[in-house]
Amino acid sequence: MATHTGGLTVDGPTVDGPTVRIEGLVRSFGDRTILDHLELVIGAGEFVALLGRSGSGKSTLLRALAGLDHEVAGSGELSAPGDVSVVFQDARLLPWKRVLDNVVLGLTGPGARERGQAALAEVGLAGRENAWPADLSGGEQQRVSLARSLVREPQLLLADEPFGALDALTRIRMHALLRRLCEAHRPAVLLVTHDVDEAIVLADRVVVLDEGRIAADVTVDLPAPRGQGTPQYAALRGRLLRQLGVDPADGDPGSTGSAEPTREGEVAAA
Repeated sequence: MATHTGGLTVDGPTVDGPTVRIEGLVRSFGDRTILDHLELVIGAGEFVALLGRSGSGKSTLLRALAGLDHEVAGSGELSAPGDVSVVFQDARLLPWKRVLDNVVLGLTGPGARERGQAALAEVGLAGRENAWPADLSGGEQQRVSLARSLVREPQLLLADEPFGALDALTRIRMHALLRRLCEAHRPAVLLVTHDVDEAIVLADRVVVLDEGRIAADVTVDLPAPRGQGTPQYAALRGRLLRQLGVDPADGDPGSTGSAEPTREGEVAAA
């Protein structure tokens, strides 16, 4: 039986199958094709990082999986259609609600607030339940956003450059926190990032998107902790940078700040 996530046709769940299986995904903006018959599989509990140049379709793919794009075409399979949480670069907390109320927003049933308190404790914010979002640092706001996503125990966690606005030290702490949370809750994860080092440190696999298709799919087979000083790390980093069209001697390409085509005033940032 088929259901729909936005404009994406989603076949019913299969037993012991992957969390995500996409076939022939297409998304165009006018006469420009952003996703061109894309194929992608994400296993249950697998952490996949998605790299690509600005405008390559990274956030467009994430929006399709989140059910936020009603104009994609293609077929796919989710193990639990609709059981998806999204973490954005902006924490998107409601400023008129206190921290705990933001975490449990939309949750119903007995024990919802207790679950929210436990989620806040997991992200290191026990005791801040009654704080206002404006009283939190940027890193603390993203911790609340993570708690809000994981308290729902999603099968699929979509993260769209969630640490892009944070300073370097806070990013390092958030990387460690995200890995711990994912190991505890075991969702499948698709992390959109422009940071090659972030992808290597966090992911089980790194996928490179180019011209609307998967150009590389690389398993990260490095021992933990993944120190940047090892030859294996340097070799993988160099391989990914070259796949992105960057000479490893020039460093990380970073973000150009450009965006994908707009439609009716809506920007799908890469």
